[in-house]
Amino acid sequence: MATILEDTSRTFSEYLLIPRLTRKGQRADLVDLGTPLGSFAKQKTGRLKLNIPVVSACMQAVSGTQLSIALARQGGLGFIFCSQPIETQVEMVRQVKSHKAGFVQSDSNVQMNTTLAEVTELMNRTGHSTVPVTDDGTATGKLQGIITDKDFWEFEDDLQRTVGEHMTPYSDVIHGNEGISLREANELLHQHKKDCLPIVNNKGCLIALVFKKDYVDHQRHPMELLDESKRLCVGAAINTHDYKERVPALLEAGADALCFDSSDGFTEYQMEGTQWIRENFGEKIIIGGGNVVSAEGFDYLVEVAGVDFIKVGIGGGSICITREQKGVGRGQASALLEVAARRDAYFEKTGIYIPICSDGGLANDTQVVIALAMGADFVMMGRYFAMTNESPTPKTTINGQMYKPYWGEGTLRAQNWQRYDDGMSTRKMVFEEGVDAFVPLVGPLADVLDTTLYKLRSSMVNIGSDSLLEFRDRAVLTLVSEQSVVEGGTSSVFQFTSNREYEDKNWSGTG
Repeated sequence: MATILEDTSRTFSEYLLIPRLTRKGQRADLVDLGTPLGSFAKQKTGRLKLNIPVVSACMQAVSGTQLSIALARQGGLGFIFCSQPIETQVEMVRQVKSHKAGFVQSDSNVQMNTTLAEVTELMNRTGHSTVPVTDDGTATGKLQGIITDKDFWEFEDDLQRTVGEHMTPYSDVIHGNEGISLREANELLHQHKKDCLPIVNNKGCLIALVFKKDYVDHQRHPMELLDESKRLCVGAAINTHDYKERVPALLEAGADALCFDSSDGFTEYQMEGTQWIRENFGEKIIIGGGNVVSAEGFDYLVEVAGVDFIKVGIGGGSICITREQKGVGRGQASALLEVAARRDAYFEKTGIYIPICSDGGLANDTQVVIALAMGADFVMMGRYFAMTNESPTPKTTINGQMYKPYWGEGTLRAQNWQRYDDGMSTRKMVFEEGVDAFVPLVGPLADVLDTTLYKLRSSMVNIGSDSLLEFRDRAVLTLVSEQSVVEGGTSSVFQFTSNREYEDKNWSGTG
């Protein structure tokens, strides 16, 4: 008969942290959020260390080029999705690795005969206020000028007029030449009081743009995750079907870490894939395995397969319905606690530390805090990043509100049948393990992540912790009842949605 576990399948929302002593001098801005990505031996450090404990999910609607660049600039790591042809995934990795901080390829371009109406639509859709004008309308065409939202008035000028009639011509455009350093480019921006500096080659073709706002952003966010060559770091997802072709191409493109993308990673397929990579590329390659929800799964992927980090979680994602469809999975908190305990025991026994990643089941910032307190070295998130400006899906308006489409890798839309193949069927996906939905647009990744990380640092100070390792060691968690959840929210008060609403009520407080 089946084995029945005595414990209850728990979620993050069922726990709270008990405050510990906060020492004098402890402040949120002094907390160290660095965490290892790859395995390492005692008295040594990991081969790659994240500056913040956050990575993006290996999903079509999440981890594209722009999001991976934005996340690496904040100190985290994006994992480019593998449910696409090898060539396009490799190109995405190359784009991240070739991205020179501050030098951005233009993704909004027009021609001289483009109408102001078309430029207006482009600016409204992309949020860009400066658009290069090239001879062929591409990001690498011959630069003919620049048009900005200050060059015409949308509601006063005739929008059927052309860009050529309103733009600043090339002869008057302050620009830099190929080979210019970022420091020199920023000095030109400062000297000429410009917000954007086009960079052209010796043929006059546009190759990049440098923005004043990026300089300011870099000064505010100096924690970029860089490799030894000062290039941004990026991860890449792989599957157990075409890894012999995909892995060599990804490593040649510069991928800093690989991760098997599978709803259930406790398989001989991942073992065989990992061992093939080790035999052909050695021990230095960082390989992530999973997903698992038990100590048994951890043991197999570490001791038999030989992976460097473990992803924990099945069925907890916001668009995942694996548990509903197949009856397979486990509450994310229970899964993480068991795997973290086995990770710690393995470290004591062997002296080898295997980082673990909590993947899914994170509904809000508070649950990110709980996951890290329970032993996760870092968290992997999908919906969180799908809502940002930098995710690869287009913006859309529904009832006046801006949204972005978001779908799981287990949906027909993703067509990622290999991720869910059982090795026996040649048919495509028979049933879905995810849903196709929309999520509200929340703005730039940097702004959203800043808030999350500040909450995390603040919670760590409440526990008297200066680092994530100390946070785990000092954390004391308690289960919460249904009534304590109610008690933790607001009660017996009227909440106004705006200052205007308060003024309209004309209420005055008395004590």
